[in-house]
Amino acid sequence: MSRIGKLPITVPAGVTVTVDADNVVTVKGPKGTLCQQVNPAITLKQEGNILTLQRPSDSKPHKAMHGLYRSLVHNMVVGVHDGFAKTLEMVGTGYRASAEGKKLTINIGFSHPVILEAPEGITYETPNQTTIVVKGSNKQQVGNLAADIRAIRPPEPYLGKGIKYQNEHIRRKEGKTGK
Repeated sequence: MSRIGKLPITVPAGVTVTVDADNVVTVKGPKGTLCQQVNPAITLKQEGNILTLQRPSDSKPHKAMHGLYRSLVHNMVVGVHDGFAKTLEMVGTGYRASAEGKKLTINIGFSHPVILEAPEGITYETPNQTTIVVKGSNKQQVGNLAADIRAIRPPEPYLGKGIKYQNEHIRRKEGKTGK
C-alpha cells in the first residue's frame, strides 16, 4: 500500500465529513466548508472519527490517486479545523504593507502602490509594516496567493531585496568587485 494513502485520517471534534454518492467529500468545520471530488476508483470508509481511503488494485495509477486524495482530504480536515497560514517578509528600504479589511496595499518601490483584493475565505494580516500573513482554510489557495504576492518583487541575489517567505534562504552572489 501507499505509505501516505494507508494512513488513517482522524476527524477532530467539531468537524463533520460527508461523502455523497458521486464521491464528493464535503468537510464542515469552524473555519468554513470545503468540497472535493474524489475519483470513483477510491472508496472512503468512515468509522467513528477515523476516515480511511482504499484503492481497488496495486496498479500505478491507483497507487498515485490513493496518496493524492488522502492528502487532499486530510488538508481539508486540517484546514477547516485549524487553518493554514503563509508568512512573507519584505526586505528593502521603504518597503511596507498594510491590510485594511479584505484589501492589502503594498508599497514596494514602484511608482504606484500595489493593491490586492482577498478572495472569499482568505484574510490578510500585517503584524508589522514589513510582514504579511496570508490565512485561510484552503491550503492550495493560501499557497497560490502567497506565491502571487512574492512574484510582485521576488528577492534578488545581490542585496536580497524583495518579498520572500519567512524561512526562505536567498543564495547570495558576489558583486563585480568579488574576484
